[in-house]
Amino acid sequence: MSTTCGPPAVLAWRDYDPEACRLPGMFLGELALPGPAEGESERLWHLGARRVRLPGVVDLAGTPDADRAAAAVGALCLVRDLTARAVLVEWDLRLDPAAGEGWRVLSHLQPPRRIEGPDGADDALRAWRRGHYLCKCLWRKGPGFVQIRDRRWGELRRFTADEPEYERAIETLAHGAPARSVPRAVLDDFRGEDLVLDVGPLAWWLPYRISRWLQESMTI
Repeated sequence: MSTTCGPPAVLAWRDYDPEACRLPGMFLGELALPGPAEGESERLWHLGARRVRLPGVVDLAGTPDADRAAAAVGALCLVRDLTARAVLVEWDLRLDPAAGEGWRVLSHLQPPRRIEGPDGADDALRAWRRGHYLCKCLWRKGPGFVQIRDRRWGELRRFTADEPEYERAIETLAHGAPARSVPRAVLDDFRGEDLVLDVGPLAWWLPYRISRWLQESMTI
């Protein structure tokens, strides 16, 4: 189980459409997230949440200490896992001013409302919104293998592994873990494919395990 934690509470509504959300009974209120982080997106889904707003800013600027890293990764987990359920997530992102095109590793997630930090942040946000769709970077588990299908870079990239240590590493990193907690060779392979994000002392698994298919899974 992860030691990271998401936001203490979120605002949630029963519909995606802001107009519909103004109708009586559509606002679910401020919902506490007591944990564990692995089950929060499913709990929100079953409560009827289809639009969720995170408090504060997901801060990836600089080199975060352990507490900041845990908070950022916890929030990113919630964004990722809600994105996998096609829930509309409203969140804000702060990147290092030198991040450049670094936002692209996160471009499979629901686009944030705003990006702070780097020059050209507004252009990056527009590109993120234009290019976003469900199933852009996902992983799935088959009999004796795991496969990642990644379209964040404009073409399909596939990474398939049948060694059990890769599946174990994904499970370890899914909600953030110290980089030393997985075999170095496996982590290097994931880093080489931009499948993990290093946030301070933590490494975090980027792809989501899809919960809602846009079309037949064989097409994706």
